[in-house]
Order: sequence, then structure tokens, then C-alpha cells
Amino acid sequence: MTGCVCKSFFIQGSSTPPLPPIYFRHSNSGAPPSSALNFTSLGLKASQSHAHGLPWKRFNAHSVLPDNGGWDSGNKNGGGGGGGPFESSSWWWHEDGDSSLSGPLFFSSLLLCAAVCCFCHLRLACALASSSEECEAVWEVRGGKWTKLVPDFVQDAFVIAHQVGSGSLSAANLWLQSKHVCMRLMLPEGYPDSVTSDYLEYSLWRGVQGVASQISGVLATQALLYAVGLGKGAIPTAAAVNWVLKDGIGYLSKIMLSKYGRHFDVNPKGWRLFADLLENAAFGMEMLTPAFPHLFLLIGAAAGAGRSAAALIQAATRSCFYAGFAAQRNFAEVIAKGEAQGMVSKSFGIMLGIALANHIGSSTALGLASFSMVTWIHMFCNLKSYQSIQIRTLNPYRASLVFSEYLLSGQASPVKDVNEEEPLFPAVPFLNSKSANKAHSVGLSSNAKEAAAEIERRLQLGSKLSDLVNNKEDVLALLSLYNEEGYILSEHKGRYCVVLKETSSLQDMLRALFQVNYLYWLEKNAGYEARGTSVDCKPGGWLHLSLEYVRREFNHVKNDAESAGWVTDGLIARPLPNRIRPVYVA
Repeated sequence: MTGCVCKSFFIQGSSTPPLPPIYFRHSNSGAPPSSALNFTSLGLKASQSHAHGLPWKRFNAHSVLPDNGGWDSGNKNGGGGGGGPFESSSWWWHEDGDSSLSGPLFFSSLLLCAAVCCFCHLRLACALASSSEECEAVWEVRGGKWTKLVPDFVQDAFVIAHQVGSGSLSAANLWLQSKHVCMRLMLPEGYPDSVTSDYLEYSLWRGVQGVASQISGVLATQALLYAVGLGKGAIPTAAAVNWVLKDGIGYLSKIMLSKYGRHFDVNPKGWRLFADLLENAAFGMEMLTPAFPHLFLLIGAAAGAGRSAAALIQAATRSCFYAGFAAQRNFAEVIAKGEAQGMVSKSFGIMLGIALANHIGSSTALGLASFSMVTWIHMFCNLKSYQSIQIRTLNPYRASLVFSEYLLSGQASPVKDVNEEEPLFPAVPFLNSKSANKAHSVGLSSNAKEAAAEIERRLQLGSKLSDLVNNKEDVLALLSLYNEEGYILSEHKGRYCVVLKETSSLQDMLRALFQVNYLYWLEKNAGYEARGTSVDCKPGGWLHLSLEYVRREFNHVKNDAESAGWVTDGLIARPLPNRIRPVYVA
């Protein structure tokens, strides 16, 4: 029967999709509910064969007509003949008065049976359709939207479970539709599963700061126009020449700053905040041009240089953030949605900036006051957005904090705790002071924090081997000890100096940093100290002891860090360009 076939199909289909907030109640998917298969109320018995039509081969005259005459009840041959309706002696060909009503009675019986079977089929399909929502359902997932589908056995297809108000123009329906459109345009496909948990908070703060940034830009542009005398009858050509010179000189800063690009990957949060500060400083300089119109070119060029440098740093660090957000390796989509969000923020910012500029007019004092307020909002939102980011790659500070906590407690530090503890400006300690009201990270010990800060200060990647040793014995001892490693580590004048070989990889640098952390642990907790390079390389020396520990435990700490959410494919650092190529002569 079609209803049974459809039932089996829907049950098989409903076990494939992901498990939404509904559970399957019937384990036997091949049999429909007993209430749907009960034919007792219809006055019929269910046969073993369920076909669409009547079971023609099972019908004969005996099942419809009385047994007293058989097929030939009007025949004088005794009745009960089983020759079939097409025999010459059957009632089919007789037209006598006794059998004249047999033909109409037979066709009436067939028609009645067909009607009853069709009615049973429809009742069964309706019963299965009404109970399908209780038994099984399929969820269609499109991005972050889940749509519940249930089988319709009448239409032999899946339909949406509840289509209430689909064609209405109610406020609730319009809000849902608008929300769906905004999420599809502004958020990556599959949100929130396609990105990390910190993506939304970052995007919200960035949206507010984008509005503030555009307001500052409108105010600064207005000040520049007044400075060149655009509202005082100045010659348009002269204004255009000054404007081109201002931007042309500013572009040089972007070219000069590009050589420092390797620093941006190590500490992207700090550099991005510095770029925002530099951008606001450039806007502030442009706000001062109406007070010094004769210095327009100088101030405009300096402001343009600052804005160009800020744009370079922002573009370089943006990729680091977006790469961390792409939980499903959907880098391009995350970047595209980020640009769409930025355009929306800029549009609102430009409109608000124009409205504010119309109220300010040519008043320099009122313009500076408004600019100061907007700049504070801009920097505060930037700070909050960067603090919400959870970078999962390992730079020297984050790796040292993870390794130090592992050596102290045997557990890898969570990504969130380490990012909250990491300073935005490691080179400027007084800018990293935390608020007294800020709760300390529960999963990080104070000893691990001190160790990470001390190790980052004393670490030197890419040291020269000639600066560490001055005799042949020390050189041979180091080369022999680190023969199978991609680096050479030694302590020199209180610093942990890592000499990188020509074949060193990011993984080798991460391995070297783990050994540095163990050396620091031996120094603080076991009383070990450097006694000479050749002595430290011998069995029992702290270089030899620490290297043996690295070879035994590095894979364990690496696996634990990966389980905690860290990316352990290498160390993100800016080593010095010095490399060595050991040559072993027989």
C-alpha cells in the first residue's frame, strides 16, 4: 500500500539529519502506528497483501454471491460448477429470467468493494499523517536557521511543520523576516557554528567604533575644507593641488612601515590598538588646521602619513583576527561579512557625522569638543573589541604561559584565560596595568604569569653562535648535544639565547621555547644554574637534563594544548635573521 511505503521512506529519511530538540519515539521504523492500521472500525479485515487496487486474483463468485448456485445458479446442471465466467455454460451467457440480475449484482459488488478500499486507503494515510509529527521529524538547516519538516503521506512529501502566518504581514512576521535577511547578509553562513564564540562580541564592538570613526572623519574633513578656504572663495585648483600633495606625502609612510610587517603577527592586538590611536591623532591634527591655515600642507601631510600607517597596520592585523574566527576554515566568507558589517557602520557614521557637522559649523572649539568625545567612544570600543578576541596561535608570551602552567600544574591553560592575561603592549609595561576590580583568571597561577613575563624578557631568538661561545670545546659540546635538533640553546649573560639552524622551522622554535621554560623551572624550583657550556652539555648538566625532558614530554604538552583549543603547529615570533649551517667533517 502506498501509505506503508511512504511511511518507511520518511522514517529512513528522518534518522539521517542532526539531532534537533526532538527525539524519535518508535524504534521500529518499518511499522506504522497500530491505531493507523486498525481496520476493525471500518468493518474490514486487513489482508496480507496491500496493493493500490482490489486483489483481483483473490475474488471469485463465491466471495460475492451466495453458495447455493455457484457461477451457474440459474443453470439446470446442478450448480456449483467451477468452470469460470467465460465458459459456455456460465451465467455470463445466459439470459433466462432466473439469472437476469446476476450481472448488475456482481458489478455493484465490485464497485462497493472499490469504494470501501479507497476509503480505507485515505483513512490510513490521514492517520499516518496526523501521527507523523509525534513520531518523527526532519530538520532542514540553512545557516543558523532550523526549519522543522514533517512527512505528508497524502502529498507523499515533506512539508514545513508550522506555516502559521507565512503570508501575513504581522509585525512579528516582518521582524523575523528582517532578522533572517540581516543575519544572512551580515553573518557568515552557518553562524554560530561556523565561527568561534568570540566573533559576535568583537563584531558588535567594531560596529560601534566604525560609526565613531566615520564621525571623526567627517569632522576632520570639514575642518580641512575650511582650512583651504573652500568656504571663503578660495581658488578650487589651489585647494586640489594641496590636497593631492597632502595625500601623496602621506603614502610614503605606508611604504616605509611595510618592512615591519613581521612584528604584526606576534602581537596583533597591541599593534591594532596603536593603529587606532595613530588614526585618531591624525584626525586631531586635521581638526587643528583651521587655526593654522598657513601650515595646511605640513599638518595635512603629517596627518596623512599617520592615517596611511594606521591603514597598513589595520589591514595587516585584520587577517590575524579573521583567521582565528574561521572555525570551519571559511576565511573568505568571514572577511566578506566583516567588510559588509564595516560598510553598515560607516554608513551610519557618515550620516551622523554630517548631521553633527551641520550643527557645529565653523566653530573650532565646538568641533574639538565633539571630536574629543567621539574619539573617546572610538578608542573605548576598540579596546573592548580587542579584549574580546581569543587568539589561538602561540607567540612567545602565550606559549610561555601555557608551558609554565603545564610544568606547575600538569594542565594546559585555557585559551580564554591566557588571552585575558596577555598584555596589549608588552614593551610598555605601564600601559598594561589592569584594573583592581578586574577578576583574576582562576585557571592561571601567579607563578606561571611571572614566569611567562620573565621568559619573554630574557628570550632571544636567532642569536649568533659566535656571541655565545669562544672556544672549540664549547662549540663541539653544543653541536653534539643538539645534533638532532633544529636549534641550539644556551644561557649567556642572563639571557636564554636560541641559535637557529638553517633548516629550523616554526615547530623547532616552539620546541626550543619549551626547553627554555623547563630551564627556568629548574632555575627557580631545583636550584640549577649555568656552570659553563661544556659542563652543562654533559649528562647531569642542566642543558642535557632539560633536552632529555623536552624529548620525552614535548608531544604530551603539545597534545594537551591542542585539546585545550590551541594551534600548536609552530611558534609565531620575530627571530633575528641569524642562522647557522653545521658542517660535520669526518
